[in-house]
Amino acid sequence: MGKVRIVADSTADIPKDLQESLNISVVPLKVHFGEETFEDGVNLNSDQFYKKLKEAEQIPTTSQPTPHQFETEYRRIHEEDKQSDIISIHLSSKLSGTFQSAYIASQTLGDEIPVTVIDSKRASYAIGIIVVEVAKLANNGASKEECLARIDELLQDTTVFFMVDTLEYLEKNGRIGKASAVLGSLLKIKPILSLTEEGEVYPHDKVRGQKKATAKIIDEFTNRYGQSAVNIGISHANAVSEAEQLMSKLKEHFNVKDTVITNIGPVIGTHVGPGTIAITFTKV
Repeated sequence: MGKVRIVADSTADIPKDLQESLNISVVPLKVHFGEETFEDGVNLNSDQFYKKLKEAEQIPTTSQPTPHQFETEYRRIHEEDKQSDIISIHLSSKLSGTFQSAYIASQTLGDEIPVTVIDSKRASYAIGIIVVEVAKLANNGASKEECLARIDELLQDTTVFFMVDTLEYLEKNGRIGKASAVLGSLLKIKPILSLTEEGEVYPHDKVRGQKKATAKIIDEFTNRYGQSAVNIGISHANAVSEAEQLMSKLKEHFNVKDTVITNIGPVIGTHVGPGTIAITFTKV
């Protein structure tokens, strides 16, 4: 019996060391600065992206992988182990056509190379925390059925909240109206964003200032998880010291088993802007 192999896309923001140690395949999305095109995490890393974003006259645009890119990756994995089962986990279909591209590729391959494609209904390390957990299972010899059952559990037990530093990027990407963005900036409003069950971004709450936003998020996680054992992932957009301080605070409040701090990559960073911090909890 072959191993289960896990495929994700670059918006899962999985640290490179975990990608390599857990043998996770990652298909990149693209970022476009004018006429220049870069592959997320391949020839444009987070540090390079935020430097380039600061200097750019216009906010960049992004695009999904093609079905052919996914088909190529699935075939490569199949060539390595023809008995392997492939599970492909991707960015919310409400936010991108990435899931659709992966699904089209899986249908093109049909029975030749069976691929199970999952809509995570999440973004950034809220995808990554699920992918990493399932990849650990797969590396320990779990079957496809066991991995899929665990994915179902994780989709039920994973919650993410985002704090953005500026409303400019959300406004320019059509997430909020211009008047709300201007007013929010003047009042130093910190919107707390989350994702619906369908995988769409929605404003969960809004408070004034970082401290109040952090306290509100801790209250939310306390209500949802109490002292249950949890894994925590924090992804940040060029805000590593803030992410580290927040992780220390969360460790004081919760029964934490594992933690990951990672960069929000170029694609998600394009839509949320520098200074954003996303906190993800999942039950162990």
